[in-house]
Amino acid sequence: MVEGAVILIAVQILRAAAALMVAWHHVRHEAGLLAERGAGPALDPGALLPWWGGVDLFFVISGFVIVHASGRLFGARGGRARFLAHRIARVVPLYWLVSLLYLALALARPDLLGDAAALVHDPDAILAGFLFWPAARPDGTVQPLYGLGWTLNYEAFFYGLFAFGLGLGQRGAVAWLALALTLLVTAGALAPGMPLPVRFWANPIVLEFVLGAGLALARREGFQPGLPYRLGLAALGLLGLAVAARLLAGTGEADGFLRPLLIGVPAALLVAAALGPERNAAQVAALPAPVRGLVILGDASYALYLVHPFALRLVREGLLRLGLASALHPWGGMVVMLAASVVAAVLVHRYVERPLTRTLRARLDPGGTQNRVRPAPAPVPPGPRAD
Repeated sequence: MVEGAVILIAVQILRAAAALMVAWHHVRHEAGLLAERGAGPALDPGALLPWWGGVDLFFVISGFVIVHASGRLFGARGGRARFLAHRIARVVPLYWLVSLLYLALALARPDLLGDAAALVHDPDAILAGFLFWPAARPDGTVQPLYGLGWTLNYEAFFYGLFAFGLGLGQRGAVAWLALALTLLVTAGALAPGMPLPVRFWANPIVLEFVLGAGLALARREGFQPGLPYRLGLAALGLLGLAVAARLLAGTGEADGFLRPLLIGVPAALLVAAALGPERNAAQVAALPAPVRGLVILGDASYALYLVHPFALRLVREGLLRLGLASALHPWGGMVVMLAASVVAAVLVHRYVERPLTRTLRARLDPGGTQNRVRPAPAPVPPGPRAD
């Protein structure tokens, strides 16, 4: 956390929870692979929560954070350019780095990557992945070379739409997002034959960004529920996710409008429950160690999302080669894999992601905090409005 900044502790913890959910979903997959190789009993396919729904929680949080943290940029001179500069500095360096590592692995050991390795011979598809442009794999799956990047294709599209609406003020920007994404999703449902990128962005999952953006606007308008209400919202959100897990048992992930309905709405309830008082760095430092740890993991949630597949597969192979997979039973091995992912993420966040982000941000936004965005002056007719 930047010194002097204020944060919502519970939102940070939710960021950590979202990344852990996705990582645990993939840990369960790795445990299944170990069982197939005779290194332990098969895991019960049932799940308490839809762990893959961590992505949906991320999307709601993203919609909230982007609107909530951009207060100084609405209607400000240079606001769009500065917003995009910060988003590029935040998202691009680590994603490009892990994508390059994955590309190197695909070139060195294509046998390990299955269908994804075929993209090595498709430069256009590789370039599309680095540019956050949706493209199809040979099997028809719309994913970049590094498969987890499919979520970033949605994030980048959301950032572009949001930047366009920055000049409309906070209410106008949220209204623009809601209208644009609702119309896009409606068009996708009515005209399924649209070009692939448009079909991809028209997935109803994008409405989860609107839920988060709406919560940010509601907070600005005075929505700050007390602790009893927040606990109730959290209970409803968790109950909703548990019910969704039961309803979707054995069917895989939800598709179409079911996903934002069954997963996105409970995720929004959890984010609403997290809208407590803001804390500064000194207040965060005074929190109990476990809570501070979750806040740190929230900071490292992007790194955890991107690097955990490398850690999981490395530990999985290590357990097999050392003969420990069977001895640890599935649950022990799963805990080890998750713990290794967390450690790797925190290290990558501190020693790789943060330096890269600072360096690129300094280049794209020279002066940083010294050159704060100046509010645009009120328009004086008949001159044009400053933007």
